[in-house]
Amino acid sequence: MMTEELDRIYITLPDENDNETTFRELFKFDVDDTGRTYIVLEEVKDEDAEDDADNDVDLVDVVAFRYEEQGEEFILTDIETDEEWEIVEEMLNTVADEEM
Repeated sequence: MMTEELDRIYITLPDENDNETTFRELFKFDVDDTGRTYIVLEEVKDEDAEDDADNDVDLVDVVAFRYEEQGEEFILTDIETDEEWEIVEEMLNTVADEEM
């Protein structure tokens, strides 16, 4: 399921035990060489969840998928190859460097 709120896209995904987790889109990017699109999502934490006060760095749980639009719908596909993961990791590092 996907909902939009103030230009933010939220996606609820089930895990292997059918527990639902909500994620917020961080960014999507296209890879010209392959013609594929990837989406990087961060888990939306419960407002009541405890913050780790001893941790100076904000760690964010992120997941990434291959993203394909089909009309009004979209398909998320697991990334299975090391080559694709390297592309996603490189983009994550680039975005993180730009935000610093």
